[in-house]
Amino acid sequence: MNLSSYKVLKLFKDQLMFVPLPSSINYLWNFGSLLGFCLVIQILSGFFLSMHYDASMSNSFSSVLSIMVNVNWGWLIRSLHSNGASAFFILIYLHIGRGLYNYSFNLVYTWEVGVLILFCLMGTAFLGYVLPWGQMSFWGATVITNLLSSIPYLGGMMVEWIWGGFSVGKPTLTRFFSIHFILPFLILILVLFHMIFLHSTGSSNPLGVSNNSYKISFHPYFTYKDVLGVLFFLFLFLFVVFLFPDLFMDPDNFSEANPLVTPPLIQPEWYFLFAYAILRSIPSKMGGTIGLVLSIAILAVLPFINSGKSFKFRFNPLFVLLFWAEVFIFLILSWIGSMPVEYPFSVISQVISFLYFLLMILISL
Repeated sequence: MNLSSYKVLKLFKDQLMFVPLPSSINYLWNFGSLLGFCLVIQILSGFFLSMHYDASMSNSFSSVLSIMVNVNWGWLIRSLHSNGASAFFILIYLHIGRGLYNYSFNLVYTWEVGVLILFCLMGTAFLGYVLPWGQMSFWGATVITNLLSSIPYLGGMMVEWIWGGFSVGKPTLTRFFSIHFILPFLILILVLFHMIFLHSTGSSNPLGVSNNSYKISFHPYFTYKDVLGVLFFLFLFLFVVFLFPDLFMDPDNFSEANPLVTPPLIQPEWYFLFAYAILRSIPSKMGGTIGLVLSIAILAVLPFINSGKSFKFRFNPLFVLLFWAEVFIFLILSWIGSMPVEYPFSVISQVISFLYFLLMILISL
């Protein structure tokens, strides 16, 4: 074994397998490893799906049907991929919630890279949702890409460039497929940086004590926890994949895209509904677009508006009340995002959207 190989193995041993971690870490810290497991599932299943997918307006919908019917185990691969996206977002929202509750945004570099991963993940999920070319895929792509037209001077030109024409069509589908295939590898690189920054500072812990407190090796203590978490996740995930494969899918997306027929209610996948509700709560197109971006970007601001208060503050009943109120508001926004834009939902969404941003700031102060 040459010297460089020895250094790589030693780095892997010291920084991954035997990195010291606070002994009080519990199963809520398993979400990181579960997200990594989900990323592997999505990349592998997506790779096999890409072998049979045809990115064209006339064949994309039928190619997805062919994968389900004619390709050996194609139904399983597609179900793993589509439900894996929902599982990914469930885990990442729980991961962010745990981070907010434990003031993990004080680990600035780790947190900021995590926000970048979230942005890339949402972009990847949006592009992937368009590829089956169902009714909701087509109209969702039309609505969301049209938001760029609110950018002064350059907006119209950017929309036409993304579309590859004057409406969503074959060039749009081809570009979305190419970018959707590339983005997961960018996410992999960001995950690597996320882990490097995390291991350089150490993890937070549920007791709120100093990171210099008693620590134990990652292996074997936390590897066993991660393996148990993966097995439990696999049981629930495969339960949905085999028995309820269409649980998270929109019924309108089982119909092929038709530009001449508009669905009665255009809405994105469930994991975008909270941001979609904020978008619709602002009458101005430009304001709605800014609100949509800020609904995620506000996470990146939290480390800089934090007053430096120790994360022991989370044991304060006021903080607990604010945190769970924010969770409740997130759920309410997701529900409103699936409702029509009419009274009383339009008024409720404006109030709840304001409270979403207010509580997010109050939590971090």
